[in-house]
Amino acid sequence: MKPITNLYDFTGKVVVITGGSRGIGHAMALGFAQAGARVAVASRKIESCRATVDEIRALGSDGSSHATHVGKWEDCNRLVEEVYARWGRADVLINNAGLSPLAPSSLETSEDLFDKIIAVNLKGPFRLTALFASRMIDGDGGSIINISSTASIRPNPETAPYACAKAGLNTLTVAAAKEYGPKVRVNCIMCGPFHTDISRGWSRTEDYTKRARETFPLQRAGEPEEVVGAALYFASPAASFTTGAVLVVDGGSSNPLVRTVYESR
Repeated sequence: MKPITNLYDFTGKVVVITGGSRGIGHAMALGFAQAGARVAVASRKIESCRATVDEIRALGSDGSSHATHVGKWEDCNRLVEEVYARWGRADVLINNAGLSPLAPSSLETSEDLFDKIIAVNLKGPFRLTALFASRMIDGDGGSIINISSTASIRPNPETAPYACAKAGLNTLTVAAAKEYGPKVRVNCIMCGPFHTDISRGWSRTEDYTKRARETFPLQRAGEPEEVVGAALYFASPAASFTTGAVLVVDGGSSNPLVRTVYESR
């Protein structure tokens, strides 16, 4: 058995993170950089990517910035080419970019909004998984991590398209694990409520904080850095016999048995 410290040493590895310039993606970018990885940061705003790469370099690692709209296949194709042109390899892909706008009702959800949500949350990860996994198979193998949401198993009407897309991402995880194994492992982190710039409108409100204390075992929303350990595990040799798995990181908020106990109090 390898020493535990060696299992989480990513020196010389290249990690690609979509939506890597803010929120959970930003936390993972810095976490992998601290573990020695070179990080390719992709998001729609190149300035944000460059700022994150500056932070990565301040930690003593290196990175690259990539302007990418994952909902567009031509951007997905270009991202793969840019990463391999810059680094010559990709060891880990994290499909983290997401879009979750609210709609007043299903009837009032426009076709354009529906298509955007599905494109960013499902179509993009589908394409990037196929592109990177195919390259990984031709190389030393690799790990792909999808970032899903507990909305996929506990949907609400106002986010129905988002919940459907994330449910599809859970399914894609299992299908891709079968298609690209044994050289490429594909796993999923199903995130619950987290404090990010996207959720600031509700995750720190008095009403939400009160409800969390009453219904969640950990009584709060998570901080972005609290996802990093799960990502490091899935990407590392410590998870060498783990593929097609969906790990829930949500403070206990979605477990039906836990919710039954708390809601009956």
